[in-house]
Amino acid sequence: MMWALFEDLKRYVGFTAEDERLLRDSFPRLEPHFPDIAELFYARVLEHPEAAAALARGEKSVGSLKLTLVRWMSELLLGPWNEAYVERRARIGRVHVRIGLPQHYMVSAMNVMRTSFDPLVNTREERRAIEKACDIDLALMLHTYREDLEAAQARAERLATYGQLVASIGHELRNPLGVIETSLHVLKSRPNNDERSQKHLSRIGEQVKLSSDIITQLLNLIADRPLGLVPTTLAALVDDARRSVHVPAGVKFDVVGPATALRCDVLQLRQAVLNLLENAVWFASPAGQVQVTLDEKNDFAELTVDDSGPGVDPDIRAHIFEPLVSSRPGGTGLGLALVKRIVEKHGGEVSVDKSPLGGARFSFRVPTKERS
Repeated sequence: MMWALFEDLKRYVGFTAEDERLLRDSFPRLEPHFPDIAELFYARVLEHPEAAAALARGEKSVGSLKLTLVRWMSELLLGPWNEAYVERRARIGRVHVRIGLPQHYMVSAMNVMRTSFDPLVNTREERRAIEKACDIDLALMLHTYREDLEAAQARAERLATYGQLVASIGHELRNPLGVIETSLHVLKSRPNNDERSQKHLSRIGEQVKLSSDIITQLLNLIADRPLGLVPTTLAALVDDARRSVHVPAGVKFDVVGPATALRCDVLQLRQAVLNLLENAVWFASPAGQVQVTLDEKNDFAELTVDDSGPGVDPDIRAHIFEPLVSSRPGGTGLGLALVKRIVEKHGGEVSVDKSPLGGARFSFRVPTKERS
């Protein structure tokens, strides 16, 4: 899709083989100025607090970003203008979407690039070739904002449809489950039940609870409750969630890192933490290790949960946060989907990777302060 857009943009602005030649010929003369242009570019960015804050949420230092900008300028003039070129431009845009850089700063930033090149070019044709290339790059990067918006709208539409169905089914199922649970309580209280009967009644009770939990998770997944942000710490959320998790005696459970202050919806984010802890303990049982690491980087609170279990099957890793996908035998496939939904509602992101402990590493990061 991005390649088709690139081809269409080339036709629209009239970017031709002659423009490519002009760009390549200008490189030896312009390339010595790239470091100075990068210095000016980021000095301008850092003058604007909102843009500077967005860059700070990224994973690269300003020094590293300057080197990346120099490479970008080299590719702008040298090409080759192929699919790999287009994908690198799109990747830049997606990073800007992820760190929350407002679109207008991308437009303003490209203007800085144009005005920096302008006094260095020799001919009107050369200037036009650079302007065309900058216009195409800007359009490619801005398109990623549209991709993000369309993806968010599609998710919202799916959840709305899904929610209507789940709410209806959940309501219909809770009534018979309530009857079963009440009848089960009466049967279990009878004194003449033998051991075998009690065992089967206990199994029925476990399945009733599992069914009720599935309904609750489904309803939580599609609920669109507004966030009630209050000050707390990641350490307090972990400590609270830890009390609800049964950790076998053979499992070593450690929490390391600073308390990490943040503003969040305590009930919802605690649920996300609880789901991650329950998964990790389950996979680390009966005699393994779980380590929870807390940290704060660039105004983001980060939580990482490592376990020594078997890890996530590579075949499902890319889809592990989708509803009804689970690597846990008997799992509902809803817990991690709920983690992702809660974290993204807070303006954060989730990830999964291999753990140094040998199992899985699940992480999330959320802003420590309310995003504007």
